[in-house]
Amino acid sequence: MGALLSIVVPVYGIERYLGRCIESIINQTYEELEIILVDDGSTDLCSELCDLYAEKDKRIRVIHKDNGGLVSARKAGLSIARGDYVGYVDGDDWVEPNFFQSLYTAMTETHADVVATGFSRDFFSKRLCISNAIDAGVYEGDALRDMFSKIMSFGTFFRYGLTSYVWNKLFKREELLPKQNAVDERITVGEDAAVVYPLVLESKRVCVIDNYEYRYRQRSSSMLKSKEDFKRAATRLRLLYMHLKSTTKNLPVEYETERQIAELMLGMYIVRAGGKLDSSDPKLSAFPFSEDIRGRRIIAYGAGTFGQQFMKRIAEDNACEIAAWVDDDYWEYRRYCMDVDPVDRISARDFDNVLILNLNPNFVEEARARIAACGVSEDKILTVTVTNETCRLALDEYLKVGAHGEEARLE
Repeated sequence: MGALLSIVVPVYGIERYLGRCIESIINQTYEELEIILVDDGSTDLCSELCDLYAEKDKRIRVIHKDNGGLVSARKAGLSIARGDYVGYVDGDDWVEPNFFQSLYTAMTETHADVVATGFSRDFFSKRLCISNAIDAGVYEGDALRDMFSKIMSFGTFFRYGLTSYVWNKLFKREELLPKQNAVDERITVGEDAAVVYPLVLESKRVCVIDNYEYRYRQRSSSMLKSKEDFKRAATRLRLLYMHLKSTTKNLPVEYETERQIAELMLGMYIVRAGGKLDSSDPKLSAFPFSEDIRGRRIIAYGAGTFGQQFMKRIAEDNACEIAAWVDDDYWEYRRYCMDVDPVDRISARDFDNVLILNLNPNFVEEARARIAACGVSEDKILTVTVTNETCRLALDEYLKVGAHGEEARLE
């Protein structure tokens, strides 16, 4: 018999997906589980579903609480956890049968403090396996210290060394508890990073494995991004920034946490600012692409968070003319009345440049190849380019915006 694993599942407004999530956990090949369902004030059938499953499997415990957000729900679940180890599953995701056995075996055989793995992103009919940039292996001593220097920023702008998510990892409960409880419940952007990086950076041994059995569901309802006022978004991000700075301030200088946090936060700010921040500084007055796009005829590639915010900013100041907005999954965005076309329409348009509206290096390389296949020359493809000086200047500017909005009520 193995050690008890506590699996915390935050639940809110996901009745359509919750059954599959719970079924996937109760059918794990590793059976020594305590499954904690945290109903965070759901107004649909989630509450009744949680209770129904608790009646059918004695390993399930249910918490019903007023809505307090994801951080609050995770804290509530962890507060009653009895397992030696803790894992998380978001209530609209699911896991393959051997997922927790794989993580538990890795944890106990390597005597690691944390086990981190990859995951699968399920997006309608497609499945994409996503790995950590840091290679699989057991890290301790000098190798661990070297890994710490690139855990949040892996040499290329906005590329994580280890993904920031809590749900593709296994933790020791005694080490997770203080880190999770230290997170401000007002942090609603980067909640996972607020736990993962401070915890991992104090670990003595970390095990990274290649496992893609956690199935992250990209829901259609999450595709339409918030049009939140930028000052308010900057305020939310500043809370995360201050938390990461505070929780890592006493770590060795060789970990370069200050640089990594700055690069992590800047990437998040650029995405939510649509690539532009109003500034009197001429170095920050243009969008951060590899060339100045003002006055040009542009095809925008990408309709995710960055793409949607970029289009909003263009509509505000008419910095350039949009010839087309394209995305591989254009038909899904059209469901929300977004004027997005298929990528192959690029070849039929008159334009000066194609902008890749994504910061993920792997996506950027795939997008380059896709665009080139449409007959576009390399010199017409523009990506986000951030120098060290721009990184410092922009982060300072964004933090000022966040500080000015700090008095705003954050709900």
